[in-house]
Amino acid sequence: MFHDLMVTWFEWTEKNGYPGIFVMMALESTIVPVPSEIIMPPAGYYAAQGKMSLPGVILAGGLGSTFGSSLCYLLTATLGRAFVERWGKYFLLPPSRLALAEAWLQQFALPGVFLARLLPVVRHLIGFPAGLMRVNFPQFALVTFVGSTLWCGVLAVFGQRTLGANPDLLKDPAALASVVKHDLIWFVLLVAGVGAGWLFIQWYAKRKVQHV
Repeated sequence: MFHDLMVTWFEWTEKNGYPGIFVMMALESTIVPVPSEIIMPPAGYYAAQGKMSLPGVILAGGLGSTFGSSLCYLLTATLGRAFVERWGKYFLLPPSRLALAEAWLQQFALPGVFLARLLPVVRHLIGFPAGLMRVNFPQFALVTFVGSTLWCGVLAVFGQRTLGANPDLLKDPAALASVVKHDLIWFVLLVAGVGAGWLFIQWYAKRKVQHV
C-alpha cells in the first residue's frame, strides 16, 4: 500500500515539474509521510538531463518545505495546545511526537529549527511546537527556508550523481529511498554532531557562570 503511494507521489512530481516539487515537499514538511528521498533526488537527476534547472529544483523544494512547515506553525498557533493534545493523535501527531519536538526546540531554540530541517523525524514536526511556543514567525520562516534549501540541495546533487550512475533506481522509489538514507548517513551524523557540540557549549557556558 505505502509502496503504491510512493510510486504515485513519484510519478506525480515528475509529471508536474517545479509545482510538483513544491507541493510534494510542502506535504513532506507536515504529517503526510512523503519521503523527501523520493522527491528531490529524481528532480536533481532530471535537472542533469536538462528537463529542469538545478537551482530551480532546489528553490522549489526549499519554498515548498517552508510553506508546509509554516502551515504547521499557523495551525498550532491558532488552535492551541488543548486542541493538539486532544485531537493530534487522529492526524499522526500523538503526544509523544509533540513532546519530542518541543524538547528539541527548548534545547536548541532557533538554531534547532535549522538543524531539525536536516534530520529525520524532527524535520517533519518542528513547525508544531514552534507555533505552540509562538516563536517569532519571520525568523522561524527564514531559518526553515535556509535549512530546507540546504537539505533539498544535498538531495538534488546526490540524485544527479547516484541516479546518473544507476538510473534503474527510478523504477523503484522504495529502493531509492533506502539507498539515499544509507548513503547520506554521514550527513545526518554530521548534523547530529553539530547539535551535540551546541549542547556541550551551552552546558559549559552555564557551568562557568555558576562557578563565577
